[in-house]
Amino acid sequence: MSRSAELDLGLVVTGHGRHYTVETPEGTRLHCTPRGKKSECVVGDRVRWMPTSSGEGVIEAVEPRRNLMHRQDEWKTKSFAANLDQLLVLVAAEPVFSESQLARALIAAEAAGIPAAIVLNKADLPAIAAARERLAPYAAMGIAVHELALKARPEASRAVLAPLLAAKATLVLGPSGTGKSTLINLLVPDACAQIGEVSRALNSGRHTTTTTQWYWVDAARRTALIDSPGFQEFGLRQVDAAELPRLMPDFREPSTHCRFYNCTHVQEPGCGVLAAVERGAISASRHRIYCEIREELTRSRY
Repeated sequence: MSRSAELDLGLVVTGHGRHYTVETPEGTRLHCTPRGKKSECVVGDRVRWMPTSSGEGVIEAVEPRRNLMHRQDEWKTKSFAANLDQLLVLVAAEPVFSESQLARALIAAEAAGIPAAIVLNKADLPAIAAARERLAPYAAMGIAVHELALKARPEASRAVLAPLLAAKATLVLGPSGTGKSTLINLLVPDACAQIGEVSRALNSGRHTTTTTQWYWVDAARRTALIDSPGFQEFGLRQVDAAELPRLMPDFREPSTHCRFYNCTHVQEPGCGVLAAVERGAISASRHRIYCEIREELTRSRY
């Protein structure tokens, strides 16, 4: 048996810098720091740790991950959540959502092999018709779109979400104003208590509103929501530009009909993707987003 297998197993439920909150299988949470200088843990990691004399812990090893999600700023790409069962992208009738952000989240999920669904909130508002129309291409390519009114119809919303989330670890992404806090508070009655628990474990409440946070929805700790702010920082630099059409369901099949094997699907003659755009099988907005992302991924990074 390896030394790491003899250590205690824990779940990383939040972290900031080199400071992590690790939850034991019994549900106890404690402050841990990683061994050595590197800090490679993310929320959702299963880690091997050992206790210290101060009542805290030292993380000795990270267990193999099933998947990993990334975000980026102008300078670097950083992983932030692991071992997810699904991604839920929350958008709303108001404010008007960015289709580019939505597309990027779905591409990243596809690249990581994580199933994804869309929740369209504020279905009680008149603007819902326009939002529904903008999401029609996504529903057409087989991505589930669930319409909810989290504030206006909380019980009906809970009835839709409960089976969707049951026994899964779900990362919820969405820009501010879409109702993410409402969703979490609806499903996790003690969300504030869990944040407080994390603050005590980290001995600081300063970062709990800006870090990725793991919430248990049920007492049995089988259903989890992971909240991560900073949707605007969501990026794709870990994706190869040539792989992009494969990661977009509406591009996948048309891209196999191009005249040239190395077609970029931007302006080449005999392009299967451009033909699909022409006949309306791929929306113009989706092709514009593809071109934007491809240009970013092929740009020199000095």
